[in-house]
Amino acid sequence: MSNVFYRSRKSYPVAVRAEGVFIEDAQGQRYLDGSSGALVANIGHGRTEVAQAMAAQVSQLAFVHGSQFSSEVLETYAARLADFLTLPGFRFWGVSGGSEANESAIKLARQYHVERGEPGRFKVVTRVPSYHGASLGALAASGMGARREVYAPLIREDAWPKMPKPDPSLSGLQDAERLRAVLEAAGPETVAAFICEPVVGASDAALAPNAGYHAHIAKICREYGVLFIADEVMSGMGRCGAPLAVRLGWEVTPDLVVLGKGLAAGYAPLAGLMAAPAVYDTVMNGSGAFKHGFTYAGHPVSVAAGLSVLDIVEREALVTAARERGAQLLSGLQALQARHPQVLAARGHGLLLGLVLGDPETGEAFPQPGLAERVAAAAREEGLLTYPGSGAVDGTRGDHLLLGPPLSISVAEVAVMLAALDRALATTGVSAAV
Repeated sequence: MSNVFYRSRKSYPVAVRAEGVFIEDAQGQRYLDGSSGALVANIGHGRTEVAQAMAAQVSQLAFVHGSQFSSEVLETYAARLADFLTLPGFRFWGVSGGSEANESAIKLARQYHVERGEPGRFKVVTRVPSYHGASLGALAASGMGARREVYAPLIREDAWPKMPKPDPSLSGLQDAERLRAVLEAAGPETVAAFICEPVVGASDAALAPNAGYHAHIAKICREYGVLFIADEVMSGMGRCGAPLAVRLGWEVTPDLVVLGKGLAAGYAPLAGLMAAPAVYDTVMNGSGAFKHGFTYAGHPVSVAAGLSVLDIVEREALVTAARERGAQLLSGLQALQARHPQVLAARGHGLLLGLVLGDPETGEAFPQPGLAERVAAAAREEGLLTYPGSGAVDGTRGDHLLLGPPLSISVAEVAVMLAALDRALATTGVSAAV
């Protein structure tokens, strides 16, 4: 009997090694990591350069507490990250995971308004569907019914007004303008922030608004004195073919940018937020401290991993690679859509791509979810790992498959991935879940 608390009752193979875009289990089965785990392994597996950087940092300085010290590696990384993201003057707050990072952003937005003398601002406008993390605050901000349902009694729902998800049939300006109605209904003087994923991840695979959306969102937020939080945990660090997905199609600078996953690319737990100078200065010139913290915030070894990962991303031009390989993969997915009628849409940016699955007769989601799980299971039999999901339509209905291999994937490996997915779609057919 295992003493591991598994995430579900399904059977888990034991992974023993990984290199490049492949993972191998204890039975010798190799899998092409078509989802980078949960879109984490941006630079691929088995990079000894990152391991060496972490080992060197452990030997020099393994841990200090953020209330007592900074560290050389943290100072260096924060400066490099601000340059890479073109966020001059922004301050990096480092934590261990995306949930912690979004939790930090929510609390920072609240404290910012308190320091400004507007303690009545506490609400955070979010979208449906969306996913911002598993901790209670981040989950409360999420518009993902299945993951929130059991914890709903712990959430003050009036603190989290919801905005509809992006509508590709609207122009970016028209789509963003719907935020104004939500703010007016909530009472703009009570709203601290608006948070969104520039390209949606787990809750509605690779859904993105039209160009101009985020710039107009930022304009509305400024007009109402609301902070704009871009949740780039999944979409950032080059995955969408740009350092920040919020800047695809338009120039915009949010007040807070939340990062994770690709920061250390799975080599160590690392996430964080970038705070605009005005936000940092308001807090530090007010009470003089962010009233929040985690034991492992800014952990030197994790930050050393992040610095080494950033070296690789820049040296190997992986942002450009994501754009080029993403175009290849999206073109292949669109070809699969033409071959398999249960694929209703293929979409996304860079190497954050998704398939929307459903009933080819109606062009809508099946009444019961399950098709995405079946396709993912069939793909796994073909040696391809994907990221299935459901509930994008109404919290229950709506099957989709998220795809996001490492940014280092080759032309030939993209072709292998498409062939495996083609076979999996052929195997599962067009029927509803059984």
